[in-house]
Amino acid sequence: MCKNNMSESIASEIIKKYEPIEKAKQESQMSVEGFIRYIYSSECLLFNSEFEKVYQDMHHPLNDYFISSSHNTYLISDQLVGPSDIWGYVSALVKGCRCLEIDCWDGSQNQPVVYHGYTFTSKLLFKTVIQAVHKYAFIASDYPVVLSLENHCSPAQQEVMADNLQSILGDTLLSDLLDDFSDKLPSPEALKFKILVRNKKIGSLLETYARKGSDKHGQVEEYEEYEETDQDEEEDKVKESPSLDNLKNSPEIQRLPVSKKKKVKVAVALSDLVIYTKAEKFRNFQYSSQYQQFNESNSIGESTARRLSKLRVHDFIRHTTKFITRIYPKATRADSSNFNPQEFWNVGCQMVALNFQTPGLPMDIQNGKFLDNGNSGYILKPQFLRNIETEFNPRKAPEDSNPITLTIRVISGIQLPPSYHSSSNKADTLVIIELFGIPIDQIKHQTRVIKKNAFSPRWNETFTFIVRVPELAMIRFSVENQNVITGNEFLGQYTLPVLCMNKGYRRVPLFSKTGSHLEYTLHLVVKSPETLLGCDSFLQIFFVFDEFEQF
Repeated sequence: MCKNNMSESIASEIIKKYEPIEKAKQESQMSVEGFIRYIYSSECLLFNSEFEKVYQDMHHPLNDYFISSSHNTYLISDQLVGPSDIWGYVSALVKGCRCLEIDCWDGSQNQPVVYHGYTFTSKLLFKTVIQAVHKYAFIASDYPVVLSLENHCSPAQQEVMADNLQSILGDTLLSDLLDDFSDKLPSPEALKFKILVRNKKIGSLLETYARKGSDKHGQVEEYEEYEETDQDEEEDKVKESPSLDNLKNSPEIQRLPVSKKKKVKVAVALSDLVIYTKAEKFRNFQYSSQYQQFNESNSIGESTARRLSKLRVHDFIRHTTKFITRIYPKATRADSSNFNPQEFWNVGCQMVALNFQTPGLPMDIQNGKFLDNGNSGYILKPQFLRNIETEFNPRKAPEDSNPITLTIRVISGIQLPPSYHSSSNKADTLVIIELFGIPIDQIKHQTRVIKKNAFSPRWNETFTFIVRVPELAMIRFSVENQNVITGNEFLGQYTLPVLCMNKGYRRVPLFSKTGSHLEYTLHLVVKSPETLLGCDSFLQIFFVFDEFEQF
């Protein structure tokens, strides 16, 4: 029988709910069968069900949230010759993505098309993309979707785009100022079931309001902007060194590399559909502080953003407390590979755009991050990343932080995936537990290898983590087959925020490399301070198989 220290009322409820044998119920005991029913219920999953619903305050301005964002959403393969497919948008929206990228180019018969320009990727009609967005935008979340337009179209076809957006999206398209938000960003709550257009914009919001109801056909505005030089490779060579501190005030550090000015033409009809998400080229932090408007957002390439996060970290964080900042992969990632989004969440960047079609560690972290807050695609940033006066520096352990000690005992696995690199399909299984967050929190632990057993390996090993900034910490459990010669074979993984973990005896569902659910399970025990999770006391009690006798 199972003996436990749980409060009698909670234990009684569990026994009543899961125990099939009346005699055991009467004696307030649990048989092996009842216990198995309990541990395989949703109550015993590692992810705390309280976070499966929207629980955060959704009345803050948009810039106070991490926003699930996709890069080149139309692509489902590489960036050069792969196909463009509507499925890219559908799958991203179903996953809860709230910022989609649409690269727009002039097409035949005056119909704008979507594809990766100057490459051999296939093309989609712009209106077909908007139809898909309209159909699937609010399947996973009620909160606003941002369409980030990479606009290369002529003014005539920009007008077609504006017509498509208005006729297809109808009332879901936000095309006017909200009454209470004429000088500040609205909240996700105020923008429920709304689709926002992110694009270049001419003039101010007041000028847009003054043109409301007028005929804008044929109206075009022109302006000049600097055209960036693609220096991703050079920026990647920048290394951290003590001498970098002396370069902080250098003009080369404070502005992006530029080559020449170019003239940009924007159709007023499309420009006026841009309200709270005007795309503005980033110059430097000083310029943004003095001149950038509340409704203007920046897109910064990963290499430049990484350099700035190292050399101007306080300026970067203060910038993201005020303005929505989007980070996108560098141009040299032709294979649609991704960077680790954690480094840019650490400095408060709201829209960290990844190639959703590419599985791997970065997308595991992305998917795990946005399990939180009901998979709504919006996660409220910690207070220290919302306060304009913040002194937070992710490269240093904050003096006023509340570090936690997290203890995890990995017990066993049940029916883990077999090895496809072994003739017998019997994997030499091991578990890697990896913590992501600020640099000082990042650490990896690994169990011993269980030879030729993926059916029921038992490790029974305990690991301890010190987490200095739990508000930003992610934890990833991955199961691998050891292969000394060719490298370990990935079998399955599960990633989630540390603060979303349940304590006690838990099941960890595993996901395949492509993100599909596997019918495989890890068993583990989680111990942590009560202040970490605020869980009921019964979750502090662990069930271990060895404590059972056959009823």
